[in-house]
Amino acid sequence: QVQLVESGGGLVQPGGSLRLSCAASGFTFSNYVMSWYRQAPGKERELVATISNTGGVTSYVDSVKGRFTISRDNAKNTVYLQMNSLKPEDTAVYYCYNAYGRGNWGRGTRVTVSS
Repeated sequence: QVQLVESGGGLVQPGGSLRLSCAASGFTFSNYVMSWYRQAPGKERELVATISNTGGVTSYVDSVKGRFTISRDNAKNTVYLQMNSLKPEDTAVYYCYNAYGRGNWGRGTRVTVSS
């Protein structure tokens, strides 16, 4: 079965950096677009970044452009989210998603940006 397992979250001060990872299994990873979403307390889940199956095309929500970078390693079946210059408003649970089958979500990894 499909599994998406996120890691790398934690507590970081404003201006700091974190690198999230999502390890995928149960489908042909290199055939699928991968995305990162986030859900802040009391807010709806929002799309943060997407990467094409080859990694050649990426897109970002405006609020993270220039600060976050999505990448993937198809040999390791892993997608990453490098987050720099973190702000308190980036505090959320971050989820990995792909559209294989009916769509698949990981359990999420919590990111807290606070001094």
